[in-house]
Amino acid sequence: MPETSSGDTPSILIIGTGFGGLGMAITLKKAGFHNFQILEKASDIGGTWRDNTYPGAACDIQSHLYSYSFEPKHDWSRKFGLQAEILDYLRHCVRKYDLAGHLKFDSEISEAKFDGQSSQWIIQLKNGGSLSADVLISATGQLNLPALPNIPGMDDFSGDQFHSARWNHECNLADKRVAVIGTGASAIQFVPEIAGKVKSLVLFQRSAPWVLRKPDRPFRRWEQALFKVLPPWDRLYRWLIYWKNESRALAFTRLNRLLDIYAWQGKREARKQVTDPEKFKHVIPDYQIGCKRVLISNDWYPALNRPNVTLVTEDIDHMDQYGVVTKDGAHYPVDVIIYGTGFRASEFLSPISIIGKNDRSLDEAWANGASAFKGITVNGFPNFFMLYGPNTNLAHNSIIYMLESQFSYVLDAVKLLAKNPGMVMEVAGDRQNQYVSEVQSGLEGSVWSSGCHSWYLDASGKNTVNWPGFTFTYRWSTRRVDPDNYSFYRFPNRN
Repeated sequence: MPETSSGDTPSILIIGTGFGGLGMAITLKKAGFHNFQILEKASDIGGTWRDNTYPGAACDIQSHLYSYSFEPKHDWSRKFGLQAEILDYLRHCVRKYDLAGHLKFDSEISEAKFDGQSSQWIIQLKNGGSLSADVLISATGQLNLPALPNIPGMDDFSGDQFHSARWNHECNLADKRVAVIGTGASAIQFVPEIAGKVKSLVLFQRSAPWVLRKPDRPFRRWEQALFKVLPPWDRLYRWLIYWKNESRALAFTRLNRLLDIYAWQGKREARKQVTDPEKFKHVIPDYQIGCKRVLISNDWYPALNRPNVTLVTEDIDHMDQYGVVTKDGAHYPVDVIIYGTGFRASEFLSPISIIGKNDRSLDEAWANGASAFKGITVNGFPNFFMLYGPNTNLAHNSIIYMLESQFSYVLDAVKLLAKNPGMVMEVAGDRQNQYVSEVQSGLEGSVWSSGCHSWYLDASGKNTVNWPGFTFTYRWSTRRVDPDNYSFYRFPNRN
């Protein structure tokens, strides 16, 4: 570790204005660092909560936990927040912490390249502009790139078609014949909202999801008032939610048979609400619960049971001008096709080209799968930090908790750089390899390795998404930067 000295704070660029980017900016500002910009490709803040405006869009983590610990909201309308309310919460944070002057909208990045001459990151924008900074922080998230299927004939279809994350609100679904492709987390929410409005709905299911009841309800006014006048109760309520959720980690990561209790609950709900025997045969998954994302809903099974909803499990062969054709030759004429096919979660930072030392790209560094030290730093990419990076996703608790752990870690790194102007820090390759090996070993006994194919796995079948343990162990490991894990150096041309 080099000797410290006083100097100007490093200039910082943050990519993205979701919970990660805004929370990182607030953390920096509260610590006295103001020399930063937040780049956003769209014309508004919000990330996934800006993009996903489909009917019924909501969070599946409780409101009080899916919010910053340093900015509690006492008047959540429901136990599980709705899209518009979550987006309003983020806008409130921008106003309260005076981030408007740091935001740069309509600034999609095409390339970010580390320049050894200046020891800075040079960012090229798609609109032709360029920026530079000492530190680059990515907060692009894992659920920002819609995954569209590759079905022959998609361009031949003459009706409206769109992905749920790019919902076409100009398309009136009333009395239309609608096809929905996919039965993931988004479809679980929007299908019940549209099923009663459309003339008919054909739901194409590749594999059935495990669906549990959602313990959701509106908060009563006296409850909201109590949260406001008694902040310790608000904190205790959040703490109780956290530990209730955290207790499930052991089932996902080690004692997988504990999940059988949830499987029994899911089967009971399906049996109770899907009275159509033909449909019921196809709603119970054939893989272990937890291997794919477990979904929560109180109206999914009733929607499936509607007489105007047809459940199709035969693989799609192609599309034509009038609808969808399955491999058994059946033709389903429809007016609108909606893709509920999820996101390209394992393609971190795509399509931005990140180029580190010696002109080596992140794609090259990740040829064998995305990986990072603590999910945050990558060897060969000095002064580059990721939020919600590889293997930091959760199946049992709030990602906001993980993000706040990363805010603290990155802030500690920025403080080290501020004490050493012109210096760069880079995680040691052997420390990163050792860490990644430990994470992958931890995943071996998890439910996610029980044999199903999910968005947790990349093209080679490697789980580059999930964290294989408790969130409090991750927080402990990111409580501070250990300088022994990093190289600190100055390039010859940097004064």
